[in-house]
Amino acid sequence: MRPSTSLLTDRYELTMLQAALADGTAHRHCVFEVFSRRLPHGRRYGVLAGTGRVLEALADFRFGEDELEFLSRHRVVDAPTLAWLEDYRFGGSITGYAEGEVFLPGSPVMVVEGTFAEALLLETLVLSVLNYDSAVASAASRMTSAAVGRPCLEMGSRRAHEHAAVAAARAAVIAGFAGTSNLEAGRRYDLPTIGTAAHSYTLVHDDERTAFASQVAAQGAGTTLLVDTFDVAQGVRNAVDVAGRDLGAVRLDSGDLLQLAQEVREQLDGLGATGTRIVVSSDLDEHAIAALAVAPVDSYGVGTSVVTGSGAPTCGMVYKLVAREGRDGTLEPVEKASARKGSVGGRKCAARRLDSEGRAVEEVVVTGPDDAVATWTPAEAELRRLMVPLVAHGAVDTRWTGAVGVANAVERHQASRAELPRGARRLSVGDPAIPTTVLRLT
Repeated sequence: MRPSTSLLTDRYELTMLQAALADGTAHRHCVFEVFSRRLPHGRRYGVLAGTGRVLEALADFRFGEDELEFLSRHRVVDAPTLAWLEDYRFGGSITGYAEGEVFLPGSPVMVVEGTFAEALLLETLVLSVLNYDSAVASAASRMTSAAVGRPCLEMGSRRAHEHAAVAAARAAVIAGFAGTSNLEAGRRYDLPTIGTAAHSYTLVHDDERTAFASQVAAQGAGTTLLVDTFDVAQGVRNAVDVAGRDLGAVRLDSGDLLQLAQEVREQLDGLGATGTRIVVSSDLDEHAIAALAVAPVDSYGVGTSVVTGSGAPTCGMVYKLVAREGRDGTLEPVEKASARKGSVGGRKCAARRLDSEGRAVEEVVVTGPDDAVATWTPAEAELRRLMVPLVAHGAVDTRWTGAVGVANAVERHQASRAELPRGARRLSVGDPAIPTTVLRLT
């Protein structure tokens, strides 16, 4: 049995639930919306990731005997609330942007609809997953864009919480990374895994040549040999001497990577190992990758920067109530008016306007009467609808979960990023890639 995800939440979700059950508002039909008010400084677009993980966690959002005993023992909620939680199953509906989609400030990336009680409880879980995964994917997309077709490899597990490392690997692959060093991520989501040896493997042997010979004997000549434990030039000579001209790759993990890559390429070619690739690592981020564009580098190994969002470890996503059932039974908009932390009331959906070349020129957020927004379909051919069904009456659409969900998200991100206008991928500070406009239905 998989562990419950129900306590991956904040206490006030349950104390609000208790009060709402007591006063009758718990059963009011409601619409919650997930969005970011602004992008992190310097970012021109965000990448939605974690949707599939939210849906997977939803299946395990159950209050079993252990969870209920904990809540009772610590007097978090009263007996009637415990009884309600015992039977909790999310029976509402969720729509949102497809995982892998580019998003902008105000984009309604996820819309959760149900009773106040059942939708309220998901707030913390939804935000913790989407904020982290989207931060990683947003950073990873900048890196794969800067790499201009050269593979990026995720190897940041040791710089993250052990479970966050799995999520980061998944998000990085969605944004274009070619593989991950994390085996659990590979097992769980059918991701390509990479990795050969660290400096310790060289150091445990009597000399570098012996270490390389042992590695080649175990893994074959196609392996990657780490050549900077001692002297790089000698390391390259040892590597080719041991593995021959069919050596798969050498890795550089320190020093001036631009200069070293040029020197190593020349040396490899001189030794006849013209097909041997050069992999570089060592605290790379999108700016370092861009700076290596002219270097004879074949792939990039990225660790700390990708799993920490490269300086933007969260997307600032919020989960706000935007509509609720009134006394007369109709759904009416509600909104928060706080300075710089406000929200816009009412259900929303969204589309992206494309020009004649298929380039995005505008994000269109649709508002208006609830029924009109809920049933809205773009009438214009140049508007691409962004919202997709994720959960219907409690049933999860499995196209977005597991390995299949990751594969679909990879494809969606490739297509979505390709739509961005020229210049949108620049790493310099600038405005969002495309403007957002509001279409009000009547």
